[in-house]
Amino acid sequence: MVKENQEPEYHNNNILSVLAGLLIGGLAGAVTMLLLAPQSGKDTRMQIQEKGIELRDRTTGMLEDAMAQVRSDGKKITRDGSRKAKELLHHGQALVVEQLEHVSEAAQAGKKAIQSS
Repeated sequence: MVKENQEPEYHNNNILSVLAGLLIGGLAGAVTMLLLAPQSGKDTRMQIQEKGIELRDRTTGMLEDAMAQVRSDGKKITRDGSRKAKELLHHGQALVVEQLEHVSEAAQAGKKAIQSS
């Protein structure tokens, strides 16, 4: 459900949608070709076979490209996440050192206050 001030979410690179579209389009084209073909059944079957092979090859190529993109994106996300984790670790360590210095200073001030009283 989409609320008034929100845009609907669209999922790009949906491989299943692409494959389903290719399959449905291929089937629709095959049915149309059978119904409107002015050639013999043998020629039509040969043409269907050739087009099926072509469609399979294109689909395989698109799937390989999509998988390569997913792998590349996964590696980039992992690399960026690791870098960010290291940055956060160093920042956290610096904050701990800073807070320990404040605690030490406060302890020293308290010790002086006790000794002077």
